[in-house]
Amino acid sequence: MTLADTGRAGSSVLAFSSLETEGLTLGYGEEAVVHDLTVSVPPGVVTSIVGANGCGKSTLLRGLARLLAPRSGKVLLNGADIHGISTRDVARIIGLLPQNPVAPDGITVADLVGRGRYPHQGWFRRWTAEDDRAVQEALTATDTLELAERSVDELSGGQRQRVWIAMTLAQRTDLLLLDEPTTFLDIAHQVEVLDLLLELNRTQGATVVMVLHDLNLASRYSDHLVAMREGRVYAAGRPREVVTEELVQDVFGLSAKVYPDPVTGTPSLSPLVRNPDHLPS
Repeated sequence: MTLADTGRAGSSVLAFSSLETEGLTLGYGEEAVVHDLTVSVPPGVVTSIVGANGCGKSTLLRGLARLLAPRSGKVLLNGADIHGISTRDVARIIGLLPQNPVAPDGITVADLVGRGRYPHQGWFRRWTAEDDRAVQEALTATDTLELAERSVDELSGGQRQRVWIAMTLAQRTDLLLLDEPTTFLDIAHQVEVLDLLLELNRTQGATVVMVLHDLNLASRYSDHLVAMREGRVYAAGRPREVVTEELVQDVFGLSAKVYPDPVTGTPSLSPLVRNPDHLPS
């Protein structure tokens, strides 16, 4: 199947691509992790997948990205089974930031980010000014331009994470799947990265799907939340509709008070402690 068969053409953000599952079951070895899941990614918005460790968040994202073959069911990209579409054509539509990516030894930041342009390189297509522009804009957007000539091996964890995000942005896809994009980042850079992803969505129409552990940040930056428990969707919808004290208890096993964020009005939670008298004054 070709890119044209999926109803898309070109590499720019032109229209929303659709991504959904039908009765999807995923697993590793003998163990099923995601069970008979039917879910649609809302096009053109920011979606966060949240839930406790081991609930299937990252496994679902791997399935959506065609990195994990279904045991049953299917993933549909623009209505077509994603496993019937070529790897290059999928990479022109979906940009992926996995957990703990590994860079080749000695590669520079510029060369790594440039690899995001590989899906746009045909057999006879050479590097172009458009490729240079895509890399430059990705480096600038992630505040890594000054690191371009440095080896990735020399960078801090936070710097490496921003470089990997830059490589994903350089693909210029209209669907971004990011597995814990704030890993290794301090709070300031977490906010910067999430601000960047939100800006890409608002200004370029990129559909963003990310796995996040911080429910407060997920509520603040997401238009849509998917809360998972034990490999199934517990609740999905707008953060104001989804994030309740009951959900926090059922999904995370945590007693908490949920209240409107004083800055954004989005749901924010404060965990309840067993012995408040033991807390520092």
